[in-house]
Amino acid sequence: MATKSPMLDLYQELEAALHPYGDPERGLFVPMAFEHVELEYAAIRKGCALVDLPQAGTVEVGGADRLDFLNNLVTQELKGLESMRSVRSFWLNRKGRIDADLRIVDTGERTLMAADALVAAATAESLAEYVFAEDVTLEDASERTHVLALHGPRAAQALMAVADTDENVDLEPGQAMTVMVTGEQVLVEREDSAGELGLVLTMRTEAARPIYVALANVDVVRPCGWMAYNIARIEAGWPLFQIDFDGRSLPAETGVLDDRVSFTKGCYLGQEVVARMYALGKPKQVLIALRLAEGQEPRLPEEKAEIFVDDSAEKSVGTITSSTIAPMLSATPIALAQVRSGHTDPGTTLFVEAEGERTPFEVQPQLASWPAVEASSTPDRQ
Repeated sequence: MATKSPMLDLYQELEAALHPYGDPERGLFVPMAFEHVELEYAAIRKGCALVDLPQAGTVEVGGADRLDFLNNLVTQELKGLESMRSVRSFWLNRKGRIDADLRIVDTGERTLMAADALVAAATAESLAEYVFAEDVTLEDASERTHVLALHGPRAAQALMAVADTDENVDLEPGQAMTVMVTGEQVLVEREDSAGELGLVLTMRTEAARPIYVALANVDVVRPCGWMAYNIARIEAGWPLFQIDFDGRSLPAETGVLDDRVSFTKGCYLGQEVVARMYALGKPKQVLIALRLAEGQEPRLPEEKAEIFVDDSAEKSVGTITSSTIAPMLSATPIALAQVRSGHTDPGTTLFVEAEGERTPFEVQPQLASWPAVEASSTPDRQ
């Protein structure tokens, strides 16, 4: 089976900690850390971190009718989508539950949909079931494409150091462009998932290793593993499919409803369920951010730790999905959590199982703990 980790031998030489993503037979090995997680995290916040994403899959959509076809099926409005602009969307099943969390960009010649590698093939296959007379082709391109990312205030500088272009690569959020690196064409999309400038790079799998090496040799760049990136994205309030929500989740439960769903477009698969939930006003549960209550001894809850309304309640009202010690918040424990809607008002104190103790955490007004966001600018939770 072809590997989706073209840098695997390089990581082994560097003695990086590796973790299989899904079935190890798939060849998806995610680097967890290279040497010092603290230095990798610092690169995200102060310089530029180079992150390999073998867990990122790609679905390629071709044909003259591709955007109209996709617009009839996914949750986001694609009508009028400009070339080299990207949007976020869900692909739902008939029951309105999430089959894939997508980042969609049209290059003018084709449409690429970024999806978790474990569901990319199923996404292409399920969408293809709805092709009738349209001029549309769908392919899971995950084996022949690879994704890297640059995160940090110097990400654009790092890319410019290796790109064969004089064009400014300091893109706006949601903007994309192509550049040549080591003789290969690279699609660059801006997505600030770590709370800093983020550039997502999609390329041919065969080109990934030389491009990775070229970027790693730039002075301002430090290779970064999952552990450091995970700290930064939790601080930034960036939930991930398969971690903070999954195929059992409804869009209204994800905390990113407004970013993924258009309520003004026409019909799409699962729309009736989404519209009904929106009309009712509150889903059964929703993703929120928690922060250790002031004055408490710092304890870090683990993934799937239960959440209670007080320190003696028997029935839990939620579970932790992600947690970290936040360097930007003076090493305060924070978390993302799925919590029943009646307990998600900002300022609510909930008790979380953390290191053997029920520890008070406070519900935050938005998913992002850093950079700080004014509560008034935060979309209402649906």
